Amino acid sequence: MNRRSSNIFRRGARTQASQRLADATETIERASGLDRTIRVLSTAVRKTLRPGPLKDTLHGVPFGHPAHTPLTDVPIGCWMSSAILDLMPGTARASQTLVAAGLAGAVPTVLTGIADWSALHREQQRVGLVHASATATASMLYSASLVARYQGRDGAGKAFGFAGLTVLLGGTYLGGHLAFRQAAGASHADQTSHLVATGWHDLCAAEELPDGWPVHRRLGYISLFVLREGDEINVLADRCSHLAGPLHQGRVTTDDNAETCIVCPWHGSTFRVRDGSVVHGPATARQPSFETRVTDGVVQVRPVG
Repeated sequence: MNRRSSNIFRRGARTQASQRLADATETIERASGLDRTIRVLSTAVRKTLRPGPLKDTLHGVPFGHPAHTPLTDVPIGCWMSSAILDLMPGTARASQTLVAAGLAGAVPTVLTGIADWSALHREQQRVGLVHASATATASMLYSASLVARYQGRDGAGKAFGFAGLTVLLGGTYLGGHLAFRQAAGASHADQTSHLVATGWHDLCAAEELPDGWPVHRRLGYISLFVLREGDEINVLADRCSHLAGPLHQGRVTTDDNAETCIVCPWHGSTFRVRDGSVVHGPATARQPSFETRVTDGVVQVRPVG
């Protein structure tokens, strides 16, 4: 076999291995056998974690994006650093400290992950359940590692640590699949700045809009949520930023300041209709909003820059 053929063979082998890994992950998405466990766990989480400031904080509403993803950097970073130190002499105490710090950082990471997982689609929840099982196993192995190190059994502590890191890497791969392939945590609202030209656009006749009842209208490629209250007309992108739920099918309510809000019918994300700001999660991204005016009886809109 010449060098060129050898390189082609190696590239083909790597491609097949990557494809098998992707196929295995997609198999988890279709694993309906997990659904019974998911129903029990997600129901328990929703009953325990009631709507309010704590739930919003766990989702990351005050921060403008999900809290879980950046928090994962703490345990992953600590435990990977510990593994590197375990390969070097004279670093037992520093490595033990990093294992303990990783376990401490895992607590808020788990809590935010559970909150987000309870408000995902079923295919995402299947992958999320296996991801959580892997990271929980890794945490238990690192707990055993910490105990062994504390007792002076450094060899066993290192062994538990490397086993935990191996499981953790599998769990982080599934977390990446959730974030990048299944878009859990990303904004699902239409990106109006890319889809709508600048300037004013005719939308519909003002007399078509019922008073106090949300309706659906289209502007080019995107769907819009439209609510008229007397002479005031508010327009938002219709696809909820959490998981693209149809806001025009949601419930109109008010916040603590008596401002009109819309509640997504899928997972309960709540937005102010005036500017699309998030009142309650699980959504963390502002809903794209539009300026409105009525000209010769025609509602005109333009994206808020």
